[in-house]
Amino acid sequence: MLVGDFVEDYEVMVPFQALQICGHEVAAASPGKKAGEVIRTAIHDFEGDQTYSEKRGHNFQLNFDYASADAGAFDALVLPGGRSPEFLRLDQSVLNIIRAFAAAGKPIAAVCHGPQLLTAAGVIANRRISAYPAVKPEVTAAGAEYVELPVTGAVTDGNFVTAPAWPAHVEWLKQFNALLG
Repeated sequence: MLVGDFVEDYEVMVPFQALQICGHEVAAASPGKKAGEVIRTAIHDFEGDQTYSEKRGHNFQLNFDYASADAGAFDALVLPGGRSPEFLRLDQSVLNIIRAFAAAGKPIAAVCHGPQLLTAAGVIANRRISAYPAVKPEVTAAGAEYVELPVTGAVTDGNFVTAPAWPAHVEWLKQFNALLG
């Protein structure tokens, strides 16, 4: 799980715990940080405004050193949304990790703004991808078909499982877990 400061609170906390409940070992890492350090989260909510609102969330403790991150050592990748993808996509090492997972055909789950990392890595051409609606221009510019879904929906295309926002956790994680076996 690649995360950074102001990742969406639910989109990091819920998958981190739910995947462990399903029996998966989850390593959460952030560029420049080590296991035991924390990142700050943001809570995004849908309150009837033109877009989501943003409030300060919890501190999330990392359990893996980013410097040790090697795509070959993991079975899958999770990319939560929130604010962190907009700056993580500027880190070449993050993009290289994503490209390695994609090249190996390993399952990749991205939610909300998480697909910004997929677009920046250049790995979704000719795929069906969902994301938060504001990310649609980036998804289509990357050569993918943007899939409009209810906020509780998710779509799987090959090794990619994507969804528009945290209300899709049940469907998104169900589809991702199916890829994990």
